[in-house]
Amino acid sequence: MTTAAGVKAFIPLNIAVLTISDSRALADDKSGEVLTERLGTAGHRLAARDIVPDDVDAIRAKLKSWIANPDVDVIVTTGGTGFTGRDVTPEAVEPLFDKRMDGFSIAFHMLSHGKIGMSTIQSRATAGVAGTTFVFCLPGSPGACKDGWDGILAHQLDYRTTPCNFVEIMPRLDEHLKRGKARAT
Repeated sequence: MTTAAGVKAFIPLNIAVLTISDSRALADDKSGEVLTERLGTAGHRLAARDIVPDDVDAIRAKLKSWIANPDVDVIVTTGGTGFTGRDVTPEAVEPLFDKRMDGFSIAFHMLSHGKIGMSTIQSRATAGVAGTTFVFCLPGSPGACKDGWDGILAHQLDYRTTPCNFVEIMPRLDEHLKRGKARAT
């Protein structure tokens, strides 16, 4: 969408925020609050917000419902990306991806390394596309959520970002569903 002056107009997205934690409630969910505040400040709409425990089935059930909802364009999760026994977010989420976004993890680690050094290797931040929904999984700290949003998502979820952004390809995300999944020959 371009204005009469030929300038790209901002396109607000519907973004759902999911906190994955056994120990948080909405009242003390600082990471979810960081994401909610930042997406609102950017001009996007909060489509939904919830907290689920570190449980593969609970995470998948919530994500599947949001992925199936045509009013949710993007899902951002926070929490469960570490290495402890309860950290199961990548295991829960990655099987839902039609396409992985390996560059997100790389970009997140590059950005994070500048802030926390080698400690970034303790994160399994991941992202992908599920159906027509972008899914981004960030670590559970408010700092990591700020870094992921400010350094990556704020730009890629803004239609005005050049040379390219996620918003401009959203209308084409379901091409593989319409013609069948791409097959290796």
